[in-house]
Amino acid sequence: MKIAVAAGTRPEFIQMEPVIRELKRRNIETVFIHSGQHYDYEMDRIFFDEMHMPDPTHYLGVGSKLPGEQIGEMIVKSENILRSEKPDMLLVTGDTNTALGVALAANKAKIRIGHFEAGMRSFDRTMPEEINRILIDNLSDVLFSPTQRGVDNLHNSGIQDNIFLVGDVMLDSIVHYQTLIKSRPRILSDISLGKESYLLLTLHREANTDNHERLRSILGAVGDLSDPVVFPIHPRTKQRISDFSLSLPENIYTVPPQGYFEFLRLIFHSAKLLTDSGGAQKQAFFLSKPCITLRPNTEWVETVDDGWNILVDDTHDRIVEAVNTFNPKTPPNLSLFGNGRSAERIIEKIQTLL
Repeated sequence: MKIAVAAGTRPEFIQMEPVIRELKRRNIETVFIHSGQHYDYEMDRIFFDEMHMPDPTHYLGVGSKLPGEQIGEMIVKSENILRSEKPDMLLVTGDTNTALGVALAANKAKIRIGHFEAGMRSFDRTMPEEINRILIDNLSDVLFSPTQRGVDNLHNSGIQDNIFLVGDVMLDSIVHYQTLIKSRPRILSDISLGKESYLLLTLHREANTDNHERLRSILGAVGDLSDPVVFPIHPRTKQRISDFSLSLPENIYTVPPQGYFEFLRLIFHSAKLLTDSGGAQKQAFFLSKPCITLRPNTEWVETVDDGWNILVDDTHDRIVEAVNTFNPKTPPNLSLFGNGRSAERIIEKIQTLL
C-alpha cells in the first residue's frame, strides 16, 4: 500500500503530522507532497524539525501567487507526481488552495482522495476557504469528519457514502506533545513581559487584513484593552498595516511568527486568545483557554456551543466586553472532537477500504 499526503501551510502540517506518524508506525509507504503554498521548506525547517516531520518526497515550490494561478500550478505539478508515484490514495486536510489543487490533480489522475476535516462549514460563501471545503468534500471518495456536526453537514449537502466520524487530528497532536507545551514561552523574556498576564492575538484572514475599516476597528479595540497583547504578526497583516498607514497600539508587543510548540505555549500561558484563525480556535479549546473570535461566524461551532468561544466580529465594544467578561464556567468537552486517537482511526479505515 502507498499513501500520498499533501500539505503546504502550517495548519496542514500540524494536522498531517499525526497521520504521517501513524503511517510510519504501520510501515505504510508514504509520499509527502509539500506545495510550498505559504512557506519555503528550507526557510521553515525549524517547524519540521520541532515535530520530527520527514523531508518532503516532492516539493512543488508554488509560493504566493494569485489563487487561480497558485491552484493551476499545483494541479499541473502534482498531477505529474501522482501519475508517476501511483499511490492508492491521496490524503488532504482542511480548506487550503493546496488541498484543493492537489485533490483536483488526483481526481484527474483517477486516484482516490481522502479528506479529513470533512464537512466543516461556516456557511459563509464570501470566504475562499468555504468554497474550497465544499469542492474538496465533493471531490473526495472518503470523508473523515472530526465532529458529528460535520457528518450532519455532509448528509445535508447530499453526500451520503464513505463518511466516517473519527475525531480531530489536531487534538491527537496536543495530546501527544502535551508535556512540551507547559513550559513558559521563551519569546516572553525577549519582549520583557516576564510572568505578568497577557492576551494573545492572531490576525491573518483576508477578510480582516485586506479591509481597512475592519483592520482599524480590531486594532483600535485591542488598543483600548488594559492588558499587554502578544501579537505574532503574519507577514500579510504587517504589510497591510503599513499599506493602510495604521499604527499599532502601545500595548501590543509584536513578535515574529512562532514555531508550533512556542505558539501552543503562548496560548497555554495566555489569559485569553483573540483570533480569526480556525485552527487556533480549536487549539485554545483543547488547551482550556477562552477564545474571542474576530469573525462573524466559525466552522467550529462546537467550541461556541460548549461555551469556550465567542464570536465578536470586528465590533469594538463587543471585543472589549468579551475580554473583560467572557469566562467559561465548565471545563471544555474535548470528547466533541474525539479521544486523541483520530489518526489511528483514519488509517484503520483506509486499510479496511483498500
